[in-house]
Amino acid sequence: MGENPLRDEPDRPLSPPSAEELAATAHTLRSRSAAWRAADRGRALTAFGAAVARAEDLLAALVADTGRRAESELELRAVAATIDRWVRQAPALLADRPDEPAEIPGIVVGGEVVPYELVGVISPWNFPLLLGLIDAIPALAAGCAVLVKPSELTPRFVEPLMRLVPPEVPLRVVEGAAETGRALVGLVDAVVFTGSVATGRQVAEAAARAFIPAFLELGGKDPAIVLAGADLDRAASAILRGGTANAGQACQSIERVYVAREVFGDFLALLVAKAAAAPAGPLVRTGVIPEHLADAVARGAVVRTGGRIERRDGWHWLRPTVLTGVDHTMRVMTEETFGPILPVMPFDGVDEAVELANDSEYGLSAAVFAATEQEARALASRLRVGAVSVNDAALTAFVHEGEKHSFNLSGLGGSRMGPASIGRFVRRRAHLVNRSPRSVWSV
Repeated sequence: MGENPLRDEPDRPLSPPSAEELAATAHTLRSRSAAWRAADRGRALTAFGAAVARAEDLLAALVADTGRRAESELELRAVAATIDRWVRQAPALLADRPDEPAEIPGIVVGGEVVPYELVGVISPWNFPLLLGLIDAIPALAAGCAVLVKPSELTPRFVEPLMRLVPPEVPLRVVEGAAETGRALVGLVDAVVFTGSVATGRQVAEAAARAFIPAFLELGGKDPAIVLAGADLDRAASAILRGGTANAGQACQSIERVYVAREVFGDFLALLVAKAAAAPAGPLVRTGVIPEHLADAVARGAVVRTGGRIERRDGWHWLRPTVLTGVDHTMRVMTEETFGPILPVMPFDGVDEAVELANDSEYGLSAAVFAATEQEARALASRLRVGAVSVNDAALTAFVHEGEKHSFNLSGLGGSRMGPASIGRFVRRRAHLVNRSPRSVWSV
């Protein structure tokens, strides 16, 4: 059924394809890839983006599954902007390599890109539309056909989205749970997965058995570091927003905060005041949030604001929650929480701040606040993460130009961000041309 247990009313049942139907869909998409490579992909994708941007039924479906409107409106705009960006950038990034002379006289080297025929995408529930398409769009722009399996917790957007796909675009989004995702991996030429480390391992193992590349964007436990000379009001506002937007249900959310001891009290007062005035957010899943809160309190943490999950309007809600008295013996400081919880801990000296921030099995991103950019960037260079927001937080949610790679268990494979990310979906074929009158093997 794929029911979301957090809703009071029953969720609609899933309509997953059978194994035979999924295989047939993959075969059909693959057979369309050659025509798609020769098509005017920019025109078709632009039409798709324009349709998504104004699709009220698509917006309504997202709101019904997630309980939030502003973030769902942002998803529609973000998808349209992503399409526009790739339509503009893809032609130059995919251009054939011009002939260049090799070191051996008479030999020139050229080349071309060869898109994977069929790319599979397995996406999560926290931003159903955006994360369902953030990799599908550059793959389509590269000339691939794409098969997407989004989360079974948020499936309502699939039907209205598919009505918007132009007939020439080889994109199919199918409903289904874990078994559909497992079957998908064996049918595609490359797979992109966004989700938990545990499931990411399974996808990577299945991809290895199928001998296809896997690109994994996994969990995070992003730290924010506030140095003594930072603008504390700015830091408190950015960290609050960076840790509680979408009720903290984002991989790049700030989930732990380290503050220089000499400004700890002043920063905490600002953060608590701002958090107390902020609204609660609906939780698509409570997940481990109750366990992390209970564990922290049992070990001596103090709840400064929030901390109680409420039930209303058919959803669970949690106000921004600030914790103090925390340390790394607590799960809330070491495991991904995926909720609007900000545990705040003092540090003595930059070396300790770096040690605490790097004491994690994750390495997705981080934030640093300092008096000067130079000071912040010096600290940023010591953090084992793929991206650092300087004097702001969670900038990777908005800034897609920065190429980055995940550290530790936060992911594997090429960058999702930056112009180079489209390279995940093509292979390079070299043309080695001998223009001299003799073979290099001639003696």
